[in-house]
Amino acid sequence: MAPDVRERIDRVVLEQRQQDRLRAHGFEPMRRLLLTGPPGTGKTMPARALAGELRLLLFTVRLDGLITKLMGETAAKLRLIFDSVAETRGVYLFDEVDALAGERALGDDVGEIRRVLNSFLQFLEQHESQSLLIAASNHPQLLDRALFRRFDLVVEYPLPTPDVVRTVISNRLASMVPPRWPWKTIEQAANGLSQAEITVACEFAAKAPGHQRAPHTTPPPACSSSRPDAAISTAVY
Repeated sequence: MAPDVRERIDRVVLEQRQQDRLRAHGFEPMRRLLLTGPPGTGKTMPARALAGELRLLLFTVRLDGLITKLMGETAAKLRLIFDSVAETRGVYLFDEVDALAGERALGDDVGEIRRVLNSFLQFLEQHESQSLLIAASNHPQLLDRALFRRFDLVVEYPLPTPDVVRTVISNRLASMVPPRWPWKTIEQAANGLSQAEITVACEFAAKAPGHQRAPHTTPPPACSSSRPDAAISTAVY
């Protein structure tokens, strides 16, 4: 997790733990978070982390099972969810919220989805319970602009920097890292990939035939392939 992202999440935890003190001075703790960024960058991890830190239950809202073609049914289901938010304190994760909160001005939008979005915006604005609402989006450019104003904090998850790439690979291949490691080659191969994709590439390379043994102290020449698993495989071998 990037340092600035971690700092913001830690701030949410702090405010939640000191919510009585904040309210005594006329302030409210942050309780509506919007997390944006490419797939695989760890946007859903804060929901589990916040639930663990605050000892709250984690509820994941499956939007694919929420949206229906029947007029009014989706909004009714949404109301039931926000009723639960008010009755049961917890961390509620709305993953891939783009399905509900698309831009209202788009020409291919249908009337029912517009009504659902309006209901969602209204429920967010009226949310005053002690539950935490977290929405995650892979495509923030598709979100209705009015949605951003409903959240107390918007956190953007970027693709990993070279330092983060090294950390992810070192953690996943801790027992296989040789003294000399062609980081420049690997960083070039991992450019543009998410943390999840880099992890998959590490596992693919580590499980390749012959790679389960201890690594050589001197790796062979860098692999010319642009595939990240090929570059990592070369280093491990």
